[in-house]
Amino acid sequence: MATDVFTALADPTRRAILKMLRSRDLTAGEIAERFPLAKSTLSGHFTVLKKAGLIVAERHGTTSVYSANVSAIEEALGVVIGLLGSRTRQGRS
Repeated sequence: MATDVFTALADPTRRAILKMLRSRDLTAGEIAERFPLAKSTLSGHFTVLKKAGLIVAERHGTTSVYSANVSAIEEALGVVIGLLGSRTRQGRS
């Protein structure tokens, strides 16, 4: 999972999508309105984010509604914090 998450977060468009989904769920159309990209390109971004588990899509008829998967985002943050570890500064004598 960590590799998929890092791949998903590596792209600025995908990070922007996640940032938009922090405040509320959005339809694919609402997200598309904010990017000068083809719908097929955005669909590819959605696929990467879903594969990483960072977003969830729910179908409402012909409309897809996307929401942030908060627990997966928290888990990803835990992985990053674990990689960085905690280091105490050594004082000079």
